[in-house]
Amino acid sequence: MQPSISAILAVTDIFDNFTATQLELVAAICEPGTYQQGDVLLKEYESSNALYIIARGSVEILVSPDVVGSELQPGLESVKLAELRQGQVTGEVALVDQGTRSATVRVSQNDTYLLKVARHRLMLLCDTYPELGYKLMRNLAADLAFKIRNTDLTVRQMQFMLSQSKKSES
Repeated sequence: MQPSISAILAVTDIFDNFTATQLELVAAICEPGTYQQGDVLLKEYESSNALYIIARGSVEILVSPDVVGSELQPGLESVKLAELRQGQVTGEVALVDQGTRSATVRVSQNDTYLLKVARHRLMLLCDTYPELGYKLMRNLAADLAFKIRNTDLTVRQMQFMLSQSKKSES
C-alpha cells in the first residue's frame, strides 16, 4: 500500500520541519503519477515549471558531454551525473528562476512513483502562508547547495579522468 502524500512529504528534505497542517497544504497541490524506466521528465535546455518528489523508485540526472569535455567518449549522448532516490527532489531550480533546465531527468526504474508540484501552485501557497514559504525556501537553498557541491565534485572527477586518459595516450 502506498503511503499518504503527506507521509511522503514528511520524509522529504525540502519539507523538513513542516507542521502536519503545512504538509497537508502541500499535499493538496501534488499530482501523483507512476512512471516507467526511460520516461523523460525534464530535458536539458528546455523550460520547466514543476518540481518532482521521488516517492518510490529513482531518476537519473544526465548532462550533455560538453559539460565535462566533448572528448570524454566519442558518440556519447549524455553523461550520468547522479541518481536520485526516494525522498529526493528534482526540478527544484524551476521554483527559483523559471529558466531552462541544466540537465535531463530520466526515470531509471520501472514503477517509479513521483509527486509533481506545479511552480505557480507552490508559489501561491508560499505567498498565502509566509511561514511555510520561508521554511520551504530555506530548505530548498540547503538542498541546492548540497547538489551544487556534489555536481561540482563529479564534474571535476570526470575532467580529471579525461586529462589522465589524454596523458596515457601521449
